[in-house]
Amino acid sequence: MFAIIAMLLQAVASYSALGGGLAAGLAVLGAGLGIGQVGSRAMDAMARQPEKLAQIQTAMIIASALIEGAALFAIVVAFLIGSN
Repeated sequence: MFAIIAMLLQAVASYSALGGGLAAGLAVLGAGLGIGQVGSRAMDAMARQPEKLAQIQTAMIIASALIEGAALFAIVVAFLIGSN
């Protein structure tokens, strides 16, 4: 009985590590796609309205920082999940 429980606990531990790794990868992938979209749209906006360059650039940097912060939080949570 105890051998079965121990085997199940080992399986759960390995699956949680796998899930944590997948979650971290998805967080990085999502952040990369988000920052790519922000940069692309900002470049389009700057090309259309060069006089608004400073305002667009500031908004782009703030949006990129927020995306990076959310991704970092997701990676930390994923590593905490995987470490159990």
